[in-house]
Amino acid sequence: MDTVEFREYCLTKAKVTEGTPFGETVLVFKVAGKIFALMSLDEVPATANLKCNPDLALELRDRYEEVRPGYHMNKKHWNTVEIEGGIPEAELRTMIDHSYDLVVQSLPRAGRSTIPHVAAPRRPVVAKRRARC
Repeated sequence: MDTVEFREYCLTKAKVTEGTPFGETVLVFKVAGKIFALMSLDEVPATANLKCNPDLALELRDRYEEVRPGYHMNKKHWNTVEIEGGIPEAELRTMIDHSYDLVVQSLPRAGRSTIPHVAAPRRPVVAKRRARC
């Protein structure tokens, strides 16, 4: 995957906007105003920061040398990923999906309801207690 394909894939997600709030060299992707991906346009090799579940973040760093703790981000929740490295394209797409989904799930219920593919979280089924005689 290259930077153009990365950008195009991010923009296929529902309600995604892009911008350059940190300068012309960093492309930022947001859903409902919250960042889920940042891509450096002047890095060689090209890199992106993606949000990640803390346990999965550690696992991905162990599995791929192209995945490092998030540069200028909370290293517990963000990874910096070499886009044009040795990570399979399917795995990169999964990382982008995961980042997007984490941000969407953190939105208030009203915000999530405006995003087409996101189902409302299910409430746990509570067993009713029988009355004792």
